Amino acid sequence: MTQAMQIANAGPVVAITGAGQGIGRGLARAFARHGARVVVSDIDAASCSAAADELQTLGVPADVTRAEHCAALVERTVVAFGRLDVMICNAGIMQLKPLLELDGADWDRMLGVNVKGSFLTLQAAARQMLAQPPLAEGRPRGKILTMASIAGRSGASPIAAVIPHYRASKAALISLTQSAAIAFAPQITVNAICPGLVETDMWQRMDRDWTALQGVPQGQAWQQRVAAVPMGRAQTPDDVADLAMFLASPAADYMTGQSINIDGGLMMS
Repeated sequence: MTQAMQIANAGPVVAITGAGQGIGRGLARAFARHGARVVVSDIDAASCSAAADELQTLGVPADVTRAEHCAALVERTVVAFGRLDVMICNAGIMQLKPLLELDGADWDRMLGVNVKGSFLTLQAAARQMLAQPPLAEGRPRGKILTMASIAGRSGASPIAAVIPHYRASKAALISLTQSAAIAFAPQITVNAICPGLVETDMWQRMDRDWTALQGVPQGQAWQQRVAAVPMGRAQTPDDVADLAMFLASPAADYMTGQSINIDGGLMMS
């Protein structure tokens, strides 16, 4: 039985934060395409509604930095579908700014969304999952995926100088994933996905800001980064979704506490 067939047969209930655009929307489309019952969430109510309309599913606008919003997302998911099988903590932000120009507000906002937001989301999800029956006999009660990044790994590329707070947030998220995996085992698995260069609106904004800082033509920074990818191309949201679907499937029931690179070979370990 293929991974896609396993997901389709199980029909898991999957909630995704930051699903109004980019990687999150790609994840929502992929899971829905393979038979999952998907709940989309985003701080942007219009984007959330558009994603929900596209997939003909439930949309729940939520600010992940607010515990009551995370709890409401889980509650509305359970009211609609009876349980929550997979929570994907995807909501996140990016900013390019030289280290010496960062201020406390920049730092607080970055870690507030990327780390605190994921913490509050996984906490709300875990409370529900621990109270529900397993996915099937011998399986976990639920699965949580966080969206980290290869930027949270050791080593650095030239862009590291202008994303120190982003890198710190993703490193913290990898650590949080490991702590949650220990806290919730064996009832819930918790794993982190670490993408590389995903061709989304976020990376287009990063290229615009980075090339402006460097004083080079727009698009050049992106082209230089993609040229370094061994697989010869940027990745797509579907590349990320393939890994997410594997981690959500029975094939990954014995995996927890892992942070997995999906980056075309930019980082090798």
